Order: sequence, then structure tokens, then C-alpha cells
Amino acid sequence: MNEILKAQFFVDDLSDDQKAVITNMNDYIKQGLNRKEHSVAIIQGAAGTGKSVVLMELVRQYMTDKRFKTALVVNHPELYKAYQDLAESIPNMHTKSIRRPTALINDAEKNNKHYDIIFVDEAHLLYSKSEPYAHYRGQNQLTDLMNLAKVVVVVYDFEQVFQSKMYWDKDLLFKTIDKHPYKMFDMNFQYRMVASNEQVEWMDDLTAQKPLKPFPENSDFEYKMFDTAGELFENIKKRNKEVGMSRVVATSGFPRIDGRHNVEMDTFSLPWDEWDPQRTHWAKREGSITQVGTIYTLQGFDLNYVGMIIGPSFGYDEKTDTMTIIPEKYSHKEIFKKRKDIKFTQDEYKVFIANVLNVLMKRGKYGLYLTAYDDALRHRLMDLYENGK
Repeated sequence: MNEILKAQFFVDDLSDDQKAVITNMNDYIKQGLNRKEHSVAIIQGAAGTGKSVVLMELVRQYMTDKRFKTALVVNHPELYKAYQDLAESIPNMHTKSIRRPTALINDAEKNNKHYDIIFVDEAHLLYSKSEPYAHYRGQNQLTDLMNLAKVVVVVYDFEQVFQSKMYWDKDLLFKTIDKHPYKMFDMNFQYRMVASNEQVEWMDDLTAQKPLKPFPENSDFEYKMFDTAGELFENIKKRNKEVGMSRVVATSGFPRIDGRHNVEMDTFSLPWDEWDPQRTHWAKREGSITQVGTIYTLQGFDLNYVGMIIGPSFGYDEKTDTMTIIPEKYSHKEIFKKRKDIKFTQDEYKVFIANVLNVLMKRGKYGLYLTAYDDALRHRLMDLYENGK
């Protein structure tokens, strides 16, 4: 089995919290398999809390047991590749049982297929509206999956919602579940990063536009602030040579220069990440050190060190001493697509943009290297870094 994927998704020494969640979920799944009604088990938690580790323990248990008809679905192309790789290395697990949700739904409806259990990772990426261009003509993918399985096990993080077509909040989730039995399983502990609770809170406060403060220095997690993206990149390259899996990432909004749509800042100029049909996912490909990662290639994956460039859609308000969000400078327009059933406010769009930054900042297990495109924001963060220790 690929050692990097194994280390991320399968943990030999599960924590007591994770073991307890798995035991309770097993009880609930067994109850659900004996019910007439279709039921839902919801694993809920923030980025880095070990949701996928718990899910994959359940996947390994049920999807290698011939007594159950099962499937694993994920609507993220890079995670889909990773799970395909993992399946090839697990005895009695079949790659054909791992699908994108639209493909599974369309196939099941066409061929009248039904399942005992469907596992859904990153369920906040399920379509909550029709997307004909993506060959999905239903109205809600969770509804369709519930109709196909006795038990649907879903992983949700409502703070990883970035687009209107994949919009989810608790109200919509419970409205979709309707009268079906369900149970929530909460994951509240940070496992990805070696960061302290106070350091994680600093990242959350930054993206929540709360007053800025120095980064807490109370763990082995390494935080560095850089005045130039060029210097940040040089340090990420060093880390990548030393420990591997270190990448530069950025949020949207960088202007086109001479026809190029690169991430360009001071001496730094690299292209955005590129989708590639090869099975090796972006985070693991060595060539991706010369590209800039986004939510589309990194959501759900661990890095060792992340070099975060806060893009032009984030500024600074001196009066409130807070980072600000400027939606009109966010160039990835997919985030703003309108839908008939929900009208989003400007503040809700700001939350989408803040969520992207928050998730990308938390990709690194051992360290966050940070800079910002906006001069005022960068200078304020540098001042806190240099004088606030």
C-alpha cells in the first residue's frame, strides 16, 4: 500500500475518541440494516479532526465483507484517485465499488441497483441542486443516495462549503433527511496538525475577521510569516527536500499579467495546479512543487508544511485591526453561481471565501508559512510576527 496514503487514511493506534465513535457507529449501522426505513449516520467535524480515518475504518470493515452490498462515493477528483489506490491494496476490496456520486446514482437508477451501505466522504461536496452539465439531473444527491441504501454514512464539515451548487448547512441537511432516522457523531479533536488548540483558534479567528493578534508559540507547530512570496517559496522548497509533501497554496483573485493567469507576487510566479488524469494525486506528485495548490487539489489531503499565500480578495481594516474579505476581487466565479431555491447574501459569499482560506491554512501537519498579497495586511501580520513574540 502506498505509505503516504496509508499514513493519512489508516492509523494503527486510533485514539480512544476515534475508537468510541467507531463502536457507536457500528451499533447504529447494525440497527439501520435491520430497519425498514432508510437511515443516515452523520460524522461531523472540522478540518483535521480525523473524520476520514474513522470513515475508512468502517469502509475497510464493511466493504471487504461479502455479506454486504456497499459503495464508497466522493465528489472530489483527487480524493477519488486516492481511494482507488487504497482499494487496490486492501484484500477483498474492489475499486469498482468506489464511485463519484453522479456516476453511482445514474448507474443505480438505470440498472435498478440497491445497496446495504453507501459511505460518502466530503458529503458537503454533494450537489444540492441539479447540475445537467455534470450529468446530474436530480435535485439533491443525498436524497438520491438515501433512496438507494438502507444506511448512508456521510462525512460533513459545514465550514468546508465553498460553492452555491454544493451548498449545505444543518437546516438543509435535516430538511433533506426529513423523517428518516439519523444520528450525529461529532469529532471535536484536532488530529492532522501538531498545533495547539490556541494556534488552531488563531487561524479560525483570522478567517472570522476578528482583531489580529500574535500567533501563539506554545507547541512544536512551526509558524513563519514572510514579507515576500519568493522567500516563502524558497523555504517551502527546503522543507520539501527535507521531509517531502510541502507545497505552496493560494486563494483566488490574482490578476492576469501579459495574458498569464499565474500566481504572481514580488519575485514569485508559478502556474495554478492542473487537473491530471494520472492516478497519482496532486499533493503527492513531485512536479506539483512548481505549481500553486487550491482547494480543488488539496481538500481532504495532508501536507507536512503548507506555504499559504493569502490572495488579493483579502485586505486589512486598520480601524478594526482585522483582515477583511473583498468578494469582488475573488476571480473564481463558480463560487457566486446563482440558484433558484436559495438567494445568498454578500456576507454568505464572504463566508464561502473565508472557508477556502481556513481549510488551506490547515493542510500542514507540522507548519504554516504565510504571506499576503495585500500590502497593508502583510505588513500588519509581519509586525505581529516580528514584535509579538
